[in-house]
Amino acid sequence: MRKIVFYKTEEGKKPVENFLDSLTAKQTQKVIWVLKLIEELPTISAIPTTYLKKLTNTDDIWEVRIQLGNDIFRLLGFFDTDDLVILTNGFTKKTQKTPKSEINIAENYKHRYLQCKGEKQNE
Repeated sequence: MRKIVFYKTEEGKKPVENFLDSLTAKQTQKVIWVLKLIEELPTISAIPTTYLKKLTNTDDIWEVRIQLGNDIFRLLGFFDTDDLVILTNGFTKKTQKTPKSEINIAENYKHRYLQCKGEKQNE
């Protein structure tokens, strides 16, 4: 079973948690349902691309895809291991393409996460 965690900045903020707090209860419920699906399906390939898709031309960033009616939400993140997903940021999708600014945020958080992880292993 996979584990999903929310990235925590050096200041202690969790951007995904803050994003989820901005959603309605019904929207949050749908996000949680999709996250449970990602955690529980046995392999990454078993997860429909409707819910999880690797973004091209990125530093191995993945997109959790949620739609409720006309509302479209995205959570970006990366795999630390096959069983650990780090979600870095979330946003309401308003354009056809995923905004480059959101991808940059995810890539920067990934870089920082891996840097900190490396420093902890060297202690």
